[in-house]
Formats: sequence, structure tokens, C-alpha cells
Amino acid sequence: MKTIEELIQSATDLLQDLIRIQSFSGEEDQTATRIGQWLEALEIPFKRSGNNIYAFNRDYTEGKPLLLLNSHHDTVKPNSAYTRDPFTPEIADGKLYGLGSNDAGGPLVSLLACFAYWYPRENLSHNVVIVASAEEENSGPNGLNSMLKILPEVDVAIVGEPTLLDLAIAEKGLVIFDAEVHGTPSHAAHPNADNALYNCISVLEWFRAYRFPKISKVLGEVKLTVTQINGGTQHNVVPAKVDLVLDVRVNDRYTNQEIADILQAEAPCKVKPRSLRLNSSSIPADHPLVEAGVALGRQTYGSPTLSDQAALSCPSLKLGPGDSRRSHSADEFIYVQEIADGIQLYIRMLERFLAG
Repeated sequence: MKTIEELIQSATDLLQDLIRIQSFSGEEDQTATRIGQWLEALEIPFKRSGNNIYAFNRDYTEGKPLLLLNSHHDTVKPNSAYTRDPFTPEIADGKLYGLGSNDAGGPLVSLLACFAYWYPRENLSHNVVIVASAEEENSGPNGLNSMLKILPEVDVAIVGEPTLLDLAIAEKGLVIFDAEVHGTPSHAAHPNADNALYNCISVLEWFRAYRFPKISKVLGEVKLTVTQINGGTQHNVVPAKVDLVLDVRVNDRYTNQEIADILQAEAPCKVKPRSLRLNSSSIPADHPLVEAGVALGRQTYGSPTLSDQAALSCPSLKLGPGDSRRSHSADEFIYVQEIADGIQLYIRMLERFLAG
């Protein structure tokens, strides 16, 4: 079995290999293969479902609760502001540059190293499964959500995302709504007291002022933002309707269905949700997994960003090396030391949770 120091180096090497391989959402075939090769080199049996790679601890015992370790290996496409080759890993001043290095390559390889450390251990309180998942960035149908039909029931999960190694004990859900503001179409030269574009003014003011009353201690308010507006076809035609898009970030005091019901009943225009499946996530602050991290000096907080936690119905904790503010940025990077710190924190937390 490799030492922790050897696992840190192996994980860092793996991350550099993953950066070299294009793995946009839905195109993760080659990174899935590379992750499988890494597990194979450590003599860890694994399975593949689509572009998802998963493996169980060697001493898997029927009847024990299941701990899921999960992070993703797909990336967004690089933006035009890159000054470095996004597919060339480069270490400079302690930073490992490359697309997906921070989101979520660093957390992924750190969890893989942690799993490799615990893989041969016996008499653990939980069975352990690692899932290196696909299609997280586009919330696609062939990612972690597809794996939940294959895996045994998951009792608790760590989702690897960049959190500066603090403990995200809650995460906002997401509902995108399409809204329509209607009016009377006409020629622009004639009077029209029912112009759909002018009707938008009061509707937009309503959305800007609206507040959902239930406030979460961890996640704060539900956040509703109008993010898109589209209407009209040419300069001399008053349109029949204007289309709006609403981005609603849902706290843990509401289900997505409740948010949809409220807006459809109260909004001054027609609204329709695109999907209700990306619900908020949380884990009790007194859960042993959280307490294990707090005992090691980590802080808890509520996360406004979405992750694969949205696919889970069990208690889940978001935790990983790197900084969410670097995600999807130009010249993305993660500090090499953050990877080492992440691996050691994961291992030490599980020492308390699995073997304590």
C-alpha cells in the first residue's frame, strides 16, 4: 500500500494527466479511461457506467451503511480570456495551472487518493464507494444521477468541490423559470395602451421586490434574479409577448415544487419551471461527519453554488481543496499544497468517522 506522501504525488500526477485530456461535459470518455488506469495501477477493482468510474472498498460488508465519495471529471469549455494553454498543465510559483485543475480536478484526485488509502482497511463503520462522475457541469442525465440507480442506497456523502477545505453543510437548489409577459400586438404608428414591453416594467419591478418569507440560518434568503429578456422582431411592430428567464436559488426551507407553486400563484405573469430536480442539499451540523471536520479546525457555511449534491437525497457534505471563485475563470489553477492538504484532511476526517 502506498504511503500518504506517495498518494499525494500520484494524485498530483494524475491531475496533470487529466488536464491534458479534453473532457467537456458529455465528452469525458478519455478521462474516464485514465482514472480507471490509475485505480488499476493501485490494484483497485473498478466498474464503469458510461463515463462514470466507481469502486467499492475491499472489505465491503452487506448491511453496513454506505458512504459515497464523489467528484466530477468533466469541465466547462475554456473562455476567451485564457493566456495559457488550458490543456497544458504547468506548475509555477506553487500553482498548478490548467482547465479543470480547481473545478473539480483537485477535489477529485484528492478523494481518489483518500479512497485508495481506505480501500484495504477492515472493520470500518461504513462501506465506502468512490464515484468519479461525468456531466456535472451541465447537470446532464448521464452523471451522478444515473449512478444512483446502480449503487446500493447511499446513507451519507462527501461531494468534492473547491471549498477552501471548509465544510459546506448546505447548498442552494436551482429552478430556472420561463416567464411570459403578454400585450396587444400592433403597428408602432398607432396608439397602444397594452404594449407588452411596457407591461414588463411593472413585472420586472415585482420580481425585483419580491421576497420569499422563509429564511435559512445557513443559506439565507431564496434569491430570485431575472437573467434574460427577449421580445420584438422589428422596429415598427409592437410584440404580442416578451419572454423572461428567472434564475431562482432555493434555500433549504423550501422544496423546488413549493417555489414553483408560490410563483405560479402570485407572479403577475405566466411562469413555468424548466425542471424541479435540482433541489437544495444539507447535512445536520451535528452529523458525525461534520463534527469530524469541525474537530480538525474547519469552519461550516452555506454554499450558493450548485453541485452534484443536487442529485442526492441523503445527507451530504460539500468539501474540497481549491477556491470556488477560481472556477470557470481564465488561467484556472489550484495550489499544489492545497491538493496535499485536501488529501490529508479527507483521510483524517474519515479516521474519526470510519474508524473512530
